[in-house]
Amino acid sequence: MDTAAFEQWESEVRAYSRSFPTVFQSASNARQIDEEGRSYIDFFAGAGVLNFGHNNPRMKRAMIDFLEADGIAHSLDMYTTTKRDFISKFHDVILAPRGMEHRMQFTGPTGTNAVEAALKLARLVTGRREVVAFSHGFHGMTLGSLAATANDAFRKWAGVPLRDIHRLPYETAPGGKTALSDYAAALADSSSGIAAPAAILVEAVQAEGGVNVASAQWLRDVQQLARDVDALFIIDDIQAGCGRTGSYFSFDGFDLDPDIITLAKGLGGYGTPIAMNLNKPEVDQHWSPGAHTGTFRGQGLSLVAGAVALDYFTDDELMGDVARKGEVMGERLVAIAAEYPERDWEVRGRGMLQGLDVADGELAKRVQSAAFDRGLLIGPCGSGGRVLKAIPPLTIGDDDLAEGLDILADAVAEALR
Repeated sequence: MDTAAFEQWESEVRAYSRSFPTVFQSASNARQIDEEGRSYIDFFAGAGVLNFGHNNPRMKRAMIDFLEADGIAHSLDMYTTTKRDFISKFHDVILAPRGMEHRMQFTGPTGTNAVEAALKLARLVTGRREVVAFSHGFHGMTLGSLAATANDAFRKWAGVPLRDIHRLPYETAPGGKTALSDYAAALADSSSGIAAPAAILVEAVQAEGGVNVASAQWLRDVQQLARDVDALFIIDDIQAGCGRTGSYFSFDGFDLDPDIITLAKGLGGYGTPIAMNLNKPEVDQHWSPGAHTGTFRGQGLSLVAGAVALDYFTDDELMGDVARKGEVMGERLVAIAAEYPERDWEVRGRGMLQGLDVADGELAKRVQSAAFDRGLLIGPCGSGGRVLKAIPPLTIGDDDLAEGLDILADAVAEALR
């Protein structure tokens, strides 16, 4: 295994390669193969990007056809047949069945840029600066979204003050049960010194924050608070969306009506970069042409593959499979935790976004390393990296899923020895 070029010439900022110290050469669905021919089951899936697996054959064929036809790969935000196809299909498959009239804003190609655009638009609409965000939330690494991100290890690298965020406890965090009512009372008190926010930004499932799952009622309370103070209600669905929890949006069926929804990661299907915000028309009309721009917005290959990904949502086959596999994952993680009752571990998740909270970041790192040695890719998340987050491709085969869970159980046992 030759890693000299990376170690000599690549920036010290590289991270995932340190946890998975091999050189990958190829991949298919839920497996990656390194240059020495060793196969790894992927419970990491590009940090939630590869919902439909590595090198999805349907998407690959569509992308090859697009390239061979000299399709428009880069177009800024000009009209193309490819973009028209994606927009029309997204409307027909995702928005129309839900009665949604949101406009599609293609932002820069990363989730953090989608969040930046959402915050900018909320401040433009309301004329206010402060945004409410929640403990354990992750929204990106550029300065505006980083301000909304809670993790101190990420925030400290900014080098400048991260302002204009009012932090509240998430529902599952200490103080989360009363935080909304306490904050609402403070906003109603003209002498509290607390001004109404431009927006409330929340994840229905905090993936990077530790697989923390909010209840439908609590999310409705967040939405109602935003409505009461004329703030925008923004749901960040970048990692938990695009089918990950068993429906296209992680909040489907919750009777929610966000003003803005941020999407990225699984949106492009294949793993090529794309991000998009869904803005209510009355919100979107506040934009002026070019008020949020970028060189790479809705690039062609991602639109082609993303349109194919939408085929998975024209019936219930895949989402039914996600529900079934999610139950398998959750039950197996509960069984692993039950083997060590004295440790009081917790399992959390929805659909195929499941977490095993081992309450110890160093232990989680040892499990990750032992899993890698046995041929499983899995990453920690949450406070201090204490939660092992299992996010395999939604298309993973039953045999690979079972084998991966067996490896994880063995890795836990090894890490505790």
